[in-house]
Amino acid sequence: MKFFNITVTGISFLFWVLIALPEESSPNARESISMAHSADIIPLPPPRGDGEITVERALRQRRSRREFRKAPLSIQDLSQLLWSAQGITDEQGLRTAPSAGALYPLEVYVVVGTVEKLPAGVYHYRPRTHQLKRISKEDKRSELASAALDQEYVENNAVVLVFSAVENRTTGKYGRRGIRYIHMEAGHAAQNVFLQAASLGLGTVAVGAFDDDKVQQIMEMPEGENPLYLMPIGKP
Repeated sequence: MKFFNITVTGISFLFWVLIALPEESSPNARESISMAHSADIIPLPPPRGDGEITVERALRQRRSRREFRKAPLSIQDLSQLLWSAQGITDEQGLRTAPSAGALYPLEVYVVVGTVEKLPAGVYHYRPRTHQLKRISKEDKRSELASAALDQEYVENNAVVLVFSAVENRTTGKYGRRGIRYIHMEAGHAAQNVFLQAASLGLGTVAVGAFDDDKVQQIMEMPEGENPLYLMPIGKP
């Protein structure tokens, strides 16, 4: 009986740890066993490891695009874009973009307008499991465009990627200089998206002019997380 009690206690402790442990250190990236079966958790297709366009050709073709056709993206293309932004590239958890101290302060959201096999809404990307967690069932592109000083291409697209940062992940180690590192990292991740979009025959543009508070509210970001970049994406 004593052995049984110890075993039950051990199992209970392990179960608590599994539920309490976040997938990321972000305050909005909590996952439990029950959530893994939720309709709000959407697995993405595995990203491809090889493409038809060389890095050199993607660099040559990369341009900022602000006009998009009214055509949906495939969910495979969306998967590839999100992986290029912050996808996991090895068993240690390193990602597609370099991060000071491998602390990974960036979070990536996607505002979906028209993607095949994916309802419109706001989603949070979960790199470790390559999944989306739905935050809202509403198409927020119009609201996002309003927050971005009425830049119409923030609305007239298939999706908008939104990069944000939890600054204390980096500043906790590097102090105020960590802010600089975060901004550098956002640039690395955005360039990855630019090149991936070019390789997929898609267009995008980096948008930095927006009302921070409004974007934070629209995306339902928790306190301590700040928006950095908007990237509307579509077929040019």
